[in-house]
Amino acid sequence: MATLFVIGTPIGNLEDITLRALRVLKEVDLVLCEDTRMTARLFSKYDIATPKMSYHAQSKLSKSDKILALLEEGKNLALVSDAGTPCISDPGSLLLAQVREKFGDAVVIVPIPGPSALITALSAAGISVAEFTFLGFLPHKKGRETLFKEIAASSRVMAFYESPHRIEKALESLEKFCGADRGVIVARELTKIHEEFVRGTATEVRAHFTQNPDRVRGEFVVIVEGRI
Repeated sequence: MATLFVIGTPIGNLEDITLRALRVLKEVDLVLCEDTRMTARLFSKYDIATPKMSYHAQSKLSKSDKILALLEEGKNLALVSDAGTPCISDPGSLLLAQVREKFGDAVVIVPIPGPSALITALSAAGISVAEFTFLGFLPHKKGRETLFKEIAASSRVMAFYESPHRIEKALESLEKFCGADRGVIVARELTKIHEEFVRGTATEVRAHFTQNPDRVRGEFVVIVEGRI
């Protein structure tokens, strides 16, 4: 019976990986990577020589067919993303669906927990997150305004990922729909040298990045306090 391991890898600091993850990455027959160059950095640090193959959102159907064929042969595979836990706002979920559809329980899918930018940000946000809604990456255009209206109306904490190209527009939308006084926390470059948490009202957080354009870099987790 083949096994597909879903392995969480560091979101920045390469020391943030479990002993179990390292062991499995060395033992499997092949590691499926979002970007083999990114995974190569982790492999180099921990002397992992396991073969790698790319699998990402733009991978052709033939790539999925090859992966399914390897599992059918009884090969044990590992799935990793560039950073964090695969299948959370990540194309790996499509592959898992295909594996389930083709093999059912004949292929075992084993999760190996690891870092997540979302959970990392929430853990240090300094607000109650007993309940929250995660929106992943917001759409670029269609449905984007609707989501901001949903965020504004929610009494729960809302969290989403944003890129450096759209973070300022996102904060502008939060100010517009949620009002200037809604509490916002933006976490940037988590676990890296320039890790930063910016807390304040939507207006204050937006002003911070407007005044410090050199900090509009990296990946962002945006956390919005619920409406009181």
